Amino acid sequence: MCGIVGYVGKRPALPILLEGLKRLEYRGYDSAGIAVITPRGELALDKAVGKLRALEGSTRARALPGTIGIGHTRWATHGKPSQVNAHPHTDGEGRVAVIHNGIVENYLELKRELAAQGRRFVSETDTEVLPHLIAGFMAQGVGLAEAVRATLGRIRGAHAIVALSPQEPGVIVAARLGHAGAVVIGYGEGEMFVSSDLPALLPHTRRIAVLGNGEVATVTAAGASYCDSQGRAVVKEPQTSSLDPLSAAKGGYKHFMLKEISEQPEVVLDSLRGRVLFDPPTILADQEVPFTAAEARRLRRAVLVGMGTSLHAAMVGRLMLEQIAGLPAEVDNASELRYRDPPLDRQDLVVAVTQSGETVDTLAAMVNAKQKGARQLAICNVPGSQATQVAEGTISIRAGLEIGVASTKTFVGSMLALYLLAIHLGRLRGTVDPPRLQELVRDLAPLPAAMGRLLERQDEYRALAQRFSSSEHFLFLGRGIQHPIAMEGALKLKEVSYIHAEGYAAGEMKHGPIALIDRSLPVVAIAVRDALYDKMLSNIFEVKARDGIVIALGTEGDQELGERADHVIWVPPASPWLAPLLTVVPLQCLAYEIAVRRGCDVDQPRNLAKTVTVE
Repeated sequence: MCGIVGYVGKRPALPILLEGLKRLEYRGYDSAGIAVITPRGELALDKAVGKLRALEGSTRARALPGTIGIGHTRWATHGKPSQVNAHPHTDGEGRVAVIHNGIVENYLELKRELAAQGRRFVSETDTEVLPHLIAGFMAQGVGLAEAVRATLGRIRGAHAIVALSPQEPGVIVAARLGHAGAVVIGYGEGEMFVSSDLPALLPHTRRIAVLGNGEVATVTAAGASYCDSQGRAVVKEPQTSSLDPLSAAKGGYKHFMLKEISEQPEVVLDSLRGRVLFDPPTILADQEVPFTAAEARRLRRAVLVGMGTSLHAAMVGRLMLEQIAGLPAEVDNASELRYRDPPLDRQDLVVAVTQSGETVDTLAAMVNAKQKGARQLAICNVPGSQATQVAEGTISIRAGLEIGVASTKTFVGSMLALYLLAIHLGRLRGTVDPPRLQELVRDLAPLPAAMGRLLERQDEYRALAQRFSSSEHFLFLGRGIQHPIAMEGALKLKEVSYIHAEGYAAGEMKHGPIALIDRSLPVVAIAVRDALYDKMLSNIFEVKARDGIVIALGTEGDQELGERADHVIWVPPASPWLAPLLTVVPLQCLAYEIAVRRGCDVDQPRNLAKTVTVE
């Protein structure tokens, strides 16, 4: 994630921008920058590598004048941290400055197109195509807001974009596309603010408006006007942010669980920042995984341990480690491993998946493995927790605070961390060569936007909940890497709605669960287009032959599946390794909507605790 801030009014912009960036510094650590329009109508920039204090020192020396400006604090995805790669970016001629949160999925083709037109690029970032596109549209005679809106039509992905231009010296234009990256407009008295998060605005105003998907805001000192992606006017009345800490923490959502499900595109971006570079494709994990290439090649196997949702993430990670890193792997329930006393030594890698880092069974398994000399890594969401102290290295999940007891965004973050681990170990072990690395990294770029599209379908999930909330039993089926997702879907439904649900490997269906199938049993079948698709279709035929009700998750455009299932939830296409991060989202949403309809306490289900610290 990156921090975005903007100001237009009568006061000097620089101190306000720096203050806002300081409140957003948790959103980016590797560089920061500011652009202001000076009283002479010129665009002035200052950028620095490192934490915000480096930029503060630089701007103190220059004292950039002006009452309108934008600022940004960054974690890198395209281009290593450097002054030239820091935001804001310009078109090279001082006509447009842009700050941005997101991944321009098609930036390489846009960059080639713009370079062929004579545009000159100075950075390694994807963001730099944006000011060139905007300046190109403005050169055709349109204003800044229309140029930004036209640019949204050229780019793929999920984005928060803020731009200004000396050609319109009193205007900031902000836009949001998709669900990764919020844009909040703050209303002051004779001044206006823009930010990616509420904390940057609260010292100045609590009257805010939030941009929706595809919306563009034209912000001046007098106020703001809005339009949608088609240029149609949108009426937004500013709302007063609640002073109630609980309501403010929920961010306008009815429950923390729904808020945390909705944050998952941002969790993906956060997990990639500073770890993944798309051009050139690179995984930066040396500090988190302190193994040399020789040590990685000496590993004989991996043992992944976890409990509950973390165990399901570990099951996904097992397949990633085996087929990407070429490392034989097994999965064990931590509460079983600690008492099973398995043989472990220096050639074994134990990977503990633990969102809190304090789960008693997982910690006991880690201590046992450490006593036997096994190498250890933790996948954890809480820096400094016990698990991170036992492990040799930790890949942080970076999901932020999760309040809902039923884990959602930490599950997605855990799977993504395991994917990055598999790639990194694969590079060290020689199973991931440069062409394969490029493919594996490239597959990450569409993920936040695809996840956002799934989150836009709440009405579909609500309709299914209305149809099936009175059911007392559910069966979830999946094969291969989707088998753990079937188990996780069943677990979520059990946790929050108190409906009995079971997740099974679909190949196991005829070995028992098929006896349960009748016209009253909803069967959720994960049947995306992968190597096991035909096998899943056979399972669906078997369910339908026994009058079962099939709710299928299928890849968009799969007409055959649409004809076979009673209900279909369509999922955007993705690589086999990343598809679980998408298929789990509708299952989380379905569990949430059913639980709400049944009147359950979604955030604090009965008998459950967020972290299990006793046996």
